[in-house]
Amino acid sequence: MDDFENIVTVIDDDGNEHIFEELDRIETEEGKKYIALVPLYDEEETEDEGELIILRVFETDGETVLEPIEDDNEFEEISSAFEERLAEFFDFEEEE
Repeated sequence: MDDFENIVTVIDDDGNEHIFEELDRIETEEGKKYIALVPLYDEEETEDEGELIILRVFETDGETVLEPIEDDNEFEEISSAFEERLAEFFDFEEEE
């Protein structure tokens, strides 16, 4: 059962199910929560398995909701923090 400890299933607005591995979580001093995920794909799928997805986490009506980070400065700050924390496990490429 430990193999599935970090597996997260997300259902999007269209009702499609997506499966991710949770790599890390961060909570800021202001109490904002973020999660770093990588998609898990079937062997038949050709998506980029190294894609790191960073989302904001919050609770609403007793349900956990994940949403994209819209503010560029907030995203840069949080993604840098995750990259620093995960650097020994992943080779992050700089986007131009």
